[in-house]
Amino acid sequence: MAGLLCRLLLCLAAAAADLQLDEARRTLDLSTHLAKVSAELSLANAAGTAASTFLLALEPGLEPRLAYLGVQVKGEEEEENTLEVRETKVKGKSGKFFSVKLPSPLAPGAKTQTTRVKLASRNVESYTKLGNPSRTEDVIEYGPFKDIPPYSQDTLKVHYENNSPFLTITSMTRVIEVSHWGNIAVEETVDLKHTGAVLKGPFSRYDYQRQPDSGISSVKSFKTILPAAAQDVYYRDEIGNISTSHLLVLDDSVEMEIRPRFPLFGGWKTHYIIGYNLPSYEYLYNLGDQYALKMRFVDHVFDEQVTDSLTVKIVLPEGAKNIHVDSPYEINRASDELHYTYLDTFGRPVIVAHKSNLVEQHIQDIVVHYTFNKILMLQEPLLVVGAFYILFFTVIVYVRLDFSITKDPAAEARMKVACITEQVLTLVNKRLGLYRHFDEAVNKYKQSRDISTLNSGKKSLETEHKALTNEIAALQSKLKTEGSDLCDKVSEIQKLDGQVKELVLKSSVEAERLVAGKLKKDTYIENEKMHSNKRQDLVTKIDNILDAL
Repeated sequence: MAGLLCRLLLCLAAAAADLQLDEARRTLDLSTHLAKVSAELSLANAAGTAASTFLLALEPGLEPRLAYLGVQVKGEEEEENTLEVRETKVKGKSGKFFSVKLPSPLAPGAKTQTTRVKLASRNVESYTKLGNPSRTEDVIEYGPFKDIPPYSQDTLKVHYENNSPFLTITSMTRVIEVSHWGNIAVEETVDLKHTGAVLKGPFSRYDYQRQPDSGISSVKSFKTILPAAAQDVYYRDEIGNISTSHLLVLDDSVEMEIRPRFPLFGGWKTHYIIGYNLPSYEYLYNLGDQYALKMRFVDHVFDEQVTDSLTVKIVLPEGAKNIHVDSPYEINRASDELHYTYLDTFGRPVIVAHKSNLVEQHIQDIVVHYTFNKILMLQEPLLVVGAFYILFFTVIVYVRLDFSITKDPAAEARMKVACITEQVLTLVNKRLGLYRHFDEAVNKYKQSRDISTLNSGKKSLETEHKALTNEIAALQSKLKTEGSDLCDKVSEIQKLDGQVKELVLKSSVEAERLVAGKLKKDTYIENEKMHSNKRQDLVTKIDNILDAL
């Protein structure tokens, strides 16, 4: 059950003694946790001069609860129908008053201007019987009242049932980090609470899921609307990523279904973080060194949202100066802060703004103007280049310095032998690879029967094999000069390689005989198998010796 107690101002408008309120139609919408009051007013100017403003009075008991007040002209285009509203004071009167500027002076005798707000109730159990009201299902109508004096009021009490979820954002921090490298990162930290009637008794998730009608006013999920360009969206809390969310990409927006880890009943609360990236070209404009960031001060979290406290932090690039903020409504600017991140030297300026008691009507753009010297964009790349340069220079200097007090001839000899051995390994493996290339030439010859292919492969094998063998022999001589016992192992590798080469050439000769028809295929296959096994044994021995070097 929920109730509302408010005082109804039966006469809202006054500008001059001769500006009269011909008709007032008020609606109270109590279908959600957000009470909406709308009034449609018809003004008449009975004076001899035109009137340019009129006055709206707010009942004192509603002053601390007022979140938004807007005035529109009925029948005008949507972008032109909003009127300027300013808070003002009335001499001899207490309370909050607002001065509304008409789009054009109201001439004597004319009738125009409309103010619209909504109010309604349903499932009404009791209500004030003021002026013989009429009730039709979920609508109660009072009046019409005539000849009401200015600033007069009567108490209206309605007792009704409301099972709508009363979701309230108790605290929200919205961080917008701007980068001139093409990205704007947005992160929102939200503390959400169900401010409806507190749940009494124990909670059973089993009964909750089994009975569809249980927990009528609980909140299982809600939709958050993100900008159409939002990407890399994440949704998490203190435990980690929450995987029960769903993302729907539309033409003009991105809908994200937020599903907390547990349903929210009256008095329950949750805490979560949602973040995403935006391309900066859609929100950041510049002319030379002049930049303007145009983004929403607060974005859509859920339908009929109410935010008790909002903090917005806008992190500008390092070096931004002459910062100026244009807001569509009053905000509380705190002292600017500094934010340090990767490769920052003197910090990025952070604009900090606070506002309380926000609703969906506050989803409007805020514009941040600042100047930025584009040459500063080279700062971070130059820092990276400089850091790597210093690192490489330090390594080069370090490896070239000799920190030993005396030289160690034995250590130098071991280093020379290790270097020679590494070269031997490389050359031996390269020589073994020549045989594989020659095998490919033999196979191509057997398929194409082109003797030139075989001769070319054999010539290439002989030339490269001779050069590599000579290089290995030279390294063998160096090992002998250094007095290393590895010289004998290299000599053994040379002998084994000679046997491998002999088997490879025998295989090519038998391939020629096979193609020429001088050798039967069965005999060739048997001989080839025998040669392959011998060759494999020799290569295995060579590999074992190489591993021992």
